[in-house]
Amino acid sequence: MRIDKFLWCVRVFKTRSVSGDAVRSGKVLMGGLPVKPSRDVKEGEEITIKRHGFDESLQVIAIPKNRVGAKLVCELIKNTTTNEQLQKMEFLRLARNITRKKGLGRPTKKDRRDLDDFSL
Repeated sequence: MRIDKFLWCVRVFKTRSVSGDAVRSGKVLMGGLPVKPSRDVKEGEEITIKRHGFDESLQVIAIPKNRVGAKLVCELIKNTTTNEQLQKMEFLRLARNITRKKGLGRPTKKDRRDLDDFSL
């Protein structure tokens, strides 16, 4: 199975076109080298995906025939991301949430309810 289709089938990417774009832009590595979208995936191979400042590593356990449900993904891939990268991912997630100042951007559902209650 092609790597772009595989990453879409195991729900790493939301759409197949997004998956293909990520592979073409060099964000998907196999053996430390960028691959083309047509590269075939085999069981036991290690895939590294560069995302938002950290590297996510996945090991292929099995190849699906079609896109699978979220509950079946754990039977097809194993997350082998290092603890260092997981901590970096968590730190970046927290930093992204802290930087948003209250009142900036679109109001949340709670903000809208509070505004509705205030105007009554």
